[in-house]
Amino acid sequence: MKILKKSIFWLHLVLGVVGGIVIFIMCVTGAALSFEKDILANLEHSQRHVPEGESRLQPSVILANVLEKKPAARPATYTSQNDPTAAVNVGLGREGSVFVDPYTGKITGEGNKSARAFFGTMTDLHRWLMMSGDGRPVGKAITGACNLMFLGLAITGLYVWFPRQLTWQHLRPRIWFRSGVTGKPRDFNWHTTIGFWSSLVLVVLTITAAVISYQWAGNLIYTLTGDDVPKPNPTAPAPQTPPPPFVVPENIDYLWAKATSHTVAQGDIWKSISVRMPFTKEATFTIDEAKDWNIFGRATLTLDAASTEVVKWEPYADKIAASQVRSWMRFTHTGESFGLIGQFIGFVACIGGAVLVYSGFALAFRRLANFVRKRRTVRQQINAESTLQTLEV
Repeated sequence: MKILKKSIFWLHLVLGVVGGIVIFIMCVTGAALSFEKDILANLEHSQRHVPEGESRLQPSVILANVLEKKPAARPATYTSQNDPTAAVNVGLGREGSVFVDPYTGKITGEGNKSARAFFGTMTDLHRWLMMSGDGRPVGKAITGACNLMFLGLAITGLYVWFPRQLTWQHLRPRIWFRSGVTGKPRDFNWHTTIGFWSSLVLVVLTITAAVISYQWAGNLIYTLTGDDVPKPNPTAPAPQTPPPPFVVPENIDYLWAKATSHTVAQGDIWKSISVRMPFTKEATFTIDEAKDWNIFGRATLTLDAASTEVVKWEPYADKIAASQVRSWMRFTHTGESFGLIGQFIGFVACIGGAVLVYSGFALAFRRLANFVRKRRTVRQQINAESTLQTLEV
């Protein structure tokens, strides 16, 4: 058992030293992103809410107004809330989004640019270490590997943490902070205490991140739930010429009306409806089912773009188990599965992870410095003995 614990300790130490810097970056950026949606909603409240009017404009009119103000724009999504005071959101892909008054067609804002730029930077750091273009897959591979190292650290840390004797004297410094200590005792106390309280949350965060990052991890969910693994979509070749200007789909008003009426006919009081653009043969709508207890309760409606007939209707409850589990994992990773409480727990765990990296590096450097110091002392003793023997001769 002593050899096993020592081996696991050294595995824990090596994983921390190798992946520590990237793990620290992911923890700090993860903490910064914990309340992104809530912060943006508050900062953009005046842009997202409008006075209630008498009649709403059709989607085609709103899109035409956006294109009039932004001729080069290429709308990618059109989202409307089931709230008479909510502005319509027109997503412009990488160009951001605009909020539009559904009664006048006036653009109320383009979001808080400074806040969105900050969160965009945090996201790029968290996912790709700020790499772009051809370097983005490399950045994703590095963060994915370091996330797995973090999972290994959390699991091995629980084993290393376990005291030799389960007495209060041995448990106390490992589960709560000590006052009046500095240097190595302080770092050790921080490392074990924060590790104890945050390890289980960090295990959940790293497992859910692995499912998001790796295809094999996502496919494992399908295997465990007994569902068929979906075939990968072929990667479309990069366009060689600039895409043509965006054209408002001819049938979008009828399609939107059909999506709304179909949802109501199913007995669902929708919270929001969104459609992806551009579309040709089929239009796919994502419908938030307005179930507060189920933040990921989203249905999918596919309509024939020409006839507006229903091609496929898939409410959340009818989705296969693997899709439901992946939805849980997606929002559990961000903490949104449990509302503000879950987001706060995730935020604290990320801060704790950053402190774990700091205290772990401090302990490792002290161990290294102590090793170097001992080697220097031994070398000095050997030299002194050699000199003494020479003088005696």
